[in-house]
Amino acid sequence: MKQHSAPDTRSLLPFPALIDALAQAALDTAAGQIRCPERTTIPTRDQRGALMSMPCVGDDIMVTKLLTLFAGNTAHNLPTIQGQVICAEALAGRFLFTLDGPTVTMRRTAAISLLGIRTFARGPVRRVLLIGTGTQAIAHLQALAAIYPGMTVVIRGRTPERTQAFCAAHTMPGLNVRPEQADEDPFDVVLTLTASTSVIYNEPARASCLVIGVGAYRTDMVEIGPATIAGSTLYVDDPVGAPTEAGDLYQAGVDWQHVHPLAQALQGRLPAPDQPVFFKSVGCAAWDLAACRVARQQGG
Repeated sequence: MKQHSAPDTRSLLPFPALIDALAQAALDTAAGQIRCPERTTIPTRDQRGALMSMPCVGDDIMVTKLLTLFAGNTAHNLPTIQGQVICAEALAGRFLFTLDGPTVTMRRTAAISLLGIRTFARGPVRRVLLIGTGTQAIAHLQALAAIYPGMTVVIRGRTPERTQAFCAAHTMPGLNVRPEQADEDPFDVVLTLTASTSVIYNEPARASCLVIGVGAYRTDMVEIGPATIAGSTLYVDDPVGAPTEAGDLYQAGVDWQHVHPLAQALQGRLPAPDQPVFFKSVGCAAWDLAACRVARQQGG
């Protein structure tokens, strides 16, 4: 069984192919061709860490992502999240390869956002506001550079100093990356990529501005406020996991009967052109399976 490092994993997951594979995986999951139960997280007895398991079975391959999560690892110069994605073929269960787990998560999460942009954005995408300066911000910059070269990406961080440092450290060929300024022109897309527990974006919903929430992956977290949510048609990438993971929607008290799966939009059932959209990404193991399909096609 091949074991791929983080750099190998990045090279095996080019964003254009990954976005296409995620679209197909969303449709396959909705059609019952991919079986994807909710993730299982088991904390250690002292509550300092946890083991997370995310299995998924398709007709072609079977995938499990195993991660360990230890928030205190930064004090010991160790990664907070460690793990691997294990891929086996579904015909006889032969193990094929492993990918670096955190790298898969970063790239498929960014690719889901880009699939959301491809599906829901109205008109050309030239200006994006990216809120956050962590690892997902880096991954999203890489994805935007691959798909939308020449665009402007405006960064809003927790402090001006952090924002300036992020922009200086993460210039991307083909992108105009700069800190947010006062009196910015309207944005085509807003992406929130933080671990916030209080609202950081609550602008009135506009059909010309797609809002995508990526952080707030627990019900005690929130990024997007009620003004944006109440005025938008609501979509989620994973309708199974979202009710217990989409903090923005949970805290807004939405009627889940009015929250639509991404697969519905991919099937052509889109909102009216004058209707704003909020797309919430929570992730699921089917997206890891999509990544393994791409890696396999790339010779992984």
